[in-house]
Parts: sequence; C-alpha cells; structure tokens
Amino acid sequence: MGHLLLAFLFSMVIIMNTMLNTMRYRWSTLTRNQQIVIGVVGVLLLIGLFTSGRFTPARLLGVAAIIFIAFPVHEFAHAAMAVYLGDNTPKWQGRYTLNPMAHIDVVGAILVLLTNFGWAKPVQWNPSNTRTDTRTATILVAAAGPVSNLLMALVAMVVVRFLPYGFVYSFLNTFIFINVALFVFNLIPIPPLDGSHILFAVTNVSFQVRNVLMQYGSLFLLAIIFFGGSILGLLIQGVITVLSLPIWALSALVGLLF
Repeated sequence: MGHLLLAFLFSMVIIMNTMLNTMRYRWSTLTRNQQIVIGVVGVLLLIGLFTSGRFTPARLLGVAAIIFIAFPVHEFAHAAMAVYLGDNTPKWQGRYTLNPMAHIDVVGAILVLLTNFGWAKPVQWNPSNTRTDTRTATILVAAAGPVSNLLMALVAMVVVRFLPYGFVYSFLNTFIFINVALFVFNLIPIPPLDGSHILFAVTNVSFQVRNVLMQYGSLFLLAIIFFGGSILGLLIQGVITVLSLPIWALSALVGLLF
C-alpha cells in the first residue's frame, strides 16, 4: 500500500511539474498587455471563487476527478471510436490511453476549476482512414466524447441515490454536475468543440461561416462561458433532471418490491 501511495504522489508531482512548465511557456508567448488582462481577470475570478465558497474540499476533489478521470475518459472515447472505425492515428500519437498525462491541457484544467467548463488536448484523427463514410465517422467520433461524460454522470447518479448526505455525496454531485456541464458545453456548435464537427457533418455550412467560426470560436466560447452562464445552467439542470427520472423510478420500484 505504501509503494502505491508513493507511486501516486510521484505521478502527481510529475503531472504538476509538466503543467507548470507548460504554463510558463504559454505565459512567455503572450504580449505584455495580454498578460495584464489575464492577470486582472484571474485575480477577479479568484476573489469571486473565495467569496462564493467554491474551494470546498468536496468540490476540489470533484474537480480533480474531472481533470484526472473524466477528461482522459472523454478523449480516450474519441480515440477509441476512431481506432474502432479503422484509423490508428490516435495510437500512433499516444492518445489511445487513459493516462492523464497524455490528455491534460493546463488552460482547460484551470478553467474547469474556475468555471465548471474546460477541456483536454483534442485527439487528432484522419476520417479518410476509416472504414465508413467521412460524415458518419465524424459524427461518431465527435459524439463519443460527450456521450462518455453523460455515462459517467449517470453512473455517479446511481451511486449518489443510495448515499447519505455527506462528503462523498457532495463530491459525487460535483462530479455529476461538471460531467453534465461538459456534455452540454461540448455540444455547442462552435469550433473547436465536438458540436461543431457534428454541425459541419450534418449541414452544408458555407465556407465563410466556417471560417468565421474557426477564427473567432475561442472568443465566442469565452463570451458564452462568462455571459451565458444562466442559459447553460438551465440546460445542465434539464439534462440532470431527465437523467434522474429513470433512477428515481427504479429506486421507487425496488422500494415497493423489497
């Protein structure tokens, strides 16, 4: 047991060191004005988080589970679907794995702590290598990630249903909420999110519209995260309610039978 704990702690040190090195590199590539803007926004966000009680142990553990479990599972789902369809690009690039080190994106990890939305490194794949047509392959690979978040949330909801209120209950509720948030967030049809790949596959979006979305997608997403939170919150709660209905019905049936 002691050796496993040491191995886990050593892995965490390596991951944190990699994240810090990446942050230093990305910070050095920014202009002075960009650094000032990011610094001011970061300070304001931290003040808001500390005053809102978001840094509870249960929430921090839930966020850690998202970064080290949910993100790797999400990206592995993309990779696994691509490989299943015949494209081995994710294998060659070392993304056909559940190892968090292969998937963590520093900015996405920090953002999920601050806003409940974030991302990992996107999996690269080649639709022309698949056995099926490009459109179908694109839809299946793009949908695999968000669906994995939904399944993780569903499993956690089943467990929570039978738990008393406490630390584990709060931790799992955080895990559930962020997974559903990632499901909803990733289906937004704006690049580079999965929803944009599905949109482009099922519709004939003009090249001009695609170009605008590709060029300004990140700005649109930041605007949605910081100014469209109430709408996203309603969508997230709606999905959680729909997922809860069969669980409530099943637990009620079990209660009647036993």
